[in-house]
Amino acid sequence: MASLDKPPVGTTTVKWRFPDIHPEGRKYVLIAAAVALLSLFVWDFVTWPLVFLTVGVAAFFRDPVRVTPQGDGLIVSPADGLVTMIERVPLPPELRGPGALGEAPMVRVSVFMSMFDVHVNRTPIAGTVRHVIYISGKFMNADFDKASDENERQHFVVEDRDGLRIGFTQIAGLVARRIVAFAKAGDMVVAGQRIGLIRFGSRVDVFLPDDYACDVVLGQRTIAGETILARRGGTKAQGIAQ
Repeated sequence: MASLDKPPVGTTTVKWRFPDIHPEGRKYVLIAAAVALLSLFVWDFVTWPLVFLTVGVAAFFRDPVRVTPQGDGLIVSPADGLVTMIERVPLPPELRGPGALGEAPMVRVSVFMSMFDVHVNRTPIAGTVRHVIYISGKFMNADFDKASDENERQHFVVEDRDGLRIGFTQIAGLVARRIVAFAKAGDMVVAGQRIGLIRFGSRVDVFLPDDYACDVVLGQRTIAGETILARRGGTKAQGIAQ
């Protein structure tokens, strides 16, 4: 009889740990920590607020481990955050054409990231990065619909081994001032792989092919690389704005 205080043979135990800080953010954490330390000798009355600021910066750039669902016909969320829009819309000009996603309107799922969400973005499918297109623009609230056309943004197109192409867009927000890409055209990626980061509040749009059914609802929170955003041949979501 197996002991009740030991895991079954062939299994391992997993312990919680603090998330790593993404390399992109480490310099900002060091700068904030240095300023907090310096304030001890200059303006000690602001030391504690600066310590809290340092912790906040470290939390913003946290990069937790994620376990991506495996299986064919799945599109996972590229971002942590709140699903704020699910609607059929015309494609952005940068994603149109035979070399990208075609010309027909597609269902767009928008995930809004607040200041408190993880801001490391991940690819929704495995495949080859076909396009990375950066567009400079404004910095209005990323929750506005017109932010998709007017804000600073970066488009990705990833093609899987069967020729399916998925487009998604990083959109800078009111406070965000830089979009960083970790992948370039021609790179091979696996589903859930880190593909970019947006600093300080923003949004990611994903465009779903017609044979994929949305698997999330408005108001749902998603986890990048883990939440299934859509699946091929599933039940069509109700209430999608046309």
